[in-house]
Amino acid sequence: MHFSKKIVEPIPEEQTSIWTCTNEECSCWMRDNFSFGEEPACPICNSTMTSEIRLLPVLSNGAKKGFQ
Repeated sequence: MHFSKKIVEPIPEEQTSIWTCTNEECSCWMRDNFSFGEEPACPICNSTMTSEIRLLPVLSNGAKKGFQ
């Protein structure tokens, strides 16, 4: 038997704005373009969230930012 490894293409990444929970016990975060509010509350623990930048795989969101 012969097994060959497939060549895996690298996933493109980009600097992405995210919101992270300020509660040290909570590890929740979300992409900025997937949030509904300008300053969202954590959906897990309802704490405030702060804006950060992370290197993440590219995703597209079909919904417009101002959608409500």
